[in-house]
Amino acid sequence: MLLSSAQTSRHSKLISLGIKSARFNPRPEIARMSSTVSFIDDLKDKLSFLKARFYFKRGEISVLNSPNEFYDTLKDKILKAQDRIFIASLYIGKTQDELIDCIREALKKNAKLKVHVLVDGLRGARESPSKCSVTLVSRLLEDYQDRVDIRLYRTPACVGWKGSILPRRINEGLGLQHMKIYGFDDEVILSGANLSSDYFTNRQDRYYVFHSKPFSDYYYDLHQLISGLSYKVRLATNEQKFSIFWPNQNLAVEPVHDKVKFIKNASTVLRKFLLKEPQPIISGTSLEEEYPTVVYPVSQFTPLFHKRRDESTEKPTILRLISSISKPSMNWTFTAGYFNMFPDIKKGLIATPSRNANVITASPYANGFFESKGVSGNLPDAYLHLSKKFLKNVKRHGKQANIILREWKRGIVNKPGGWSYHAKGLWIGDTDGGDSRPMLTCIGSSNYTRRAYSLDLESNAVILTKDQELRDKMQQELDCLLEHTKEVTLEDFQSDPHRKVSTGVKIATYLLGKRL
Repeated sequence: MLLSSAQTSRHSKLISLGIKSARFNPRPEIARMSSTVSFIDDLKDKLSFLKARFYFKRGEISVLNSPNEFYDTLKDKILKAQDRIFIASLYIGKTQDELIDCIREALKKNAKLKVHVLVDGLRGARESPSKCSVTLVSRLLEDYQDRVDIRLYRTPACVGWKGSILPRRINEGLGLQHMKIYGFDDEVILSGANLSSDYFTNRQDRYYVFHSKPFSDYYYDLHQLISGLSYKVRLATNEQKFSIFWPNQNLAVEPVHDKVKFIKNASTVLRKFLLKEPQPIISGTSLEEEYPTVVYPVSQFTPLFHKRRDESTEKPTILRLISSISKPSMNWTFTAGYFNMFPDIKKGLIATPSRNANVITASPYANGFFESKGVSGNLPDAYLHLSKKFLKNVKRHGKQANIILREWKRGIVNKPGGWSYHAKGLWIGDTDGGDSRPMLTCIGSSNYTRRAYSLDLESNAVILTKDQELRDKMQQELDCLLEHTKEVTLEDFQSDPHRKVSTGVKIATYLLGKRL
């Protein structure tokens, strides 16, 4: 396998930064292939408890690497959609008139097309009655009321006194609809990106495109399920130009009337969805050659389950993946833009025997809250404090030579040419045979935090592959992220006055860590 000139340049740059990138061999080595097969077979066993699994041929999964490529792809697929567009996002930026006009044009030219939009009811209506996600999207109802369905999820934690007395933006700490699912007919884009200008221009995230009708059907059904536990939007003559109501056809009683019954209803439908009969396992040399990639959707719906009967699949899956890192030759990279790693994930990663591991987080200058007004302006320091605690933990376990913390920085956010960082995910590979390209990655909305596993709705996918071309794409994606990183050590925290964190921020981080 030959490297392109761009890959060669990037590979050389990463080596100069001291980052161990993939080692590409012109011909597959027997040892390398044996290692790959053994690792993948072991993981398939560990993930056999998951009911949902989908098989992909070569070329049915593509990877986007930049915000503008993500935006252009969104618009292109919207305009080409014939039957359905289904969107789940935390919010849609209030200036995204072009995106809404694109959907309007698709509806105009195709009388069969139906559009389904799901956003968070707190974040998506934060600025109302001024322009916000809901006022923007509800314009589509003026001409296409029978073909556009707009839903607002509101966490059941917002019912009662908390929802009444907490001010806007603060109440979002109670929980959010955080999934990012962008579906068009038989294709789905899974990402961590929301739909606003920064995510389309200068906010680094991740984006995978899946070409598969069964896979698209699964995420459409998931979208419809959460929509059936959400409020519906209709036009109104009030100041904000819209109102919300709870349709009789919804899958649960309205939470404000009976929160306990709502949770019971939601738990029942979610459990049925997540635990339904699995698809047949593809096995045999010829079939595995034709379908070299298996994808497992995993979700975290903790707020909608009884506390003692949480059937969410993401957290147990991630912990099993980490436990599969069993040899020093295995490498991994973990990243989260908001660095507040779930304790069991942190413990598991530090315990791995890997000799080559990277953790990527946002530099304070690449944090979306850098120099923001109000309390949120302290968040970059809070994550900086957590980064230092992580490094201390690594040192305490004697792993500082094996686990490297890297800060991602590309200019200064909110300054000319500056970018912010919002990517999150996990990659796992094995250097046996001289090839460290990932065989596995996780893509989706989760930040792998305590908040993700207690307050928000999340959806991810685990991609496990023997496809050499897809492994190339996964490595290229990882190289693009690593290219803008710099190693950070405990010595940097001691010598750099800009890394000093106030006592007040440390205390607040301890008290509010579950909501970061």
